[in-house]
Amino acid sequence: MIELATPAPVLPTNLRTVDEFEQWQRQYAHEGSYEFVRGRIIEKKEMKQAEYLILKFLTRLFVTTYAYEQGDELTPEMDSYIDDTRKRRPDLAYFTLAQILETGEGIRQRTQFAIEILSESESFQDVTEKVQDYFDAGAVLVWYILPVSQKIVVYTSADESKAYKGDALVSASPLLPDFQFTVSDLFA
Repeated sequence: MIELATPAPVLPTNLRTVDEFEQWQRQYAHEGSYEFVRGRIIEKKEMKQAEYLILKFLTRLFVTTYAYEQGDELTPEMDSYIDDTRKRRPDLAYFTLAQILETGEGIRQRTQFAIEILSESESFQDVTEKVQDYFDAGAVLVWYILPVSQKIVVYTSADESKAYKGDALVSASPLLPDFQFTVSDLFA
């Protein structure tokens, strides 16, 4: 049996704000995950199995932290609001219990710590734009995981980063000092 490809949805190009984008999302039932950046709707591709293993490792490690004991979460694909014209969905985002409770009151949240897994379709421009967006929103830490080269690039600002690989220890300190591991363990 031959499977026919589902045509890509036609995305509007006239939306200017996150509010307009979210209204469009509520109005039109559709599958998929999207980010919104200054009028552009960016479709997020489905996670591949290798990426799932990375997320599994990180989320299981996070549950051993003091932050988790206090009710904080490291959540996959959660909205992180940058401003009125930008909304990102990091592969993993850290939110405190206070932030989580505020979402129940309709208060939009911004992650302090975003983790992205580099996909084959992302360009260097895409990466730098995302990193800048997270720091514009007040993030203090961004990790970009590069599965092919088995490396993690740790950003402490939009302009400062350090790459880790092999037996190097990666830490989310000072934000989450007990959230740490060696890079080789992540890719084992």
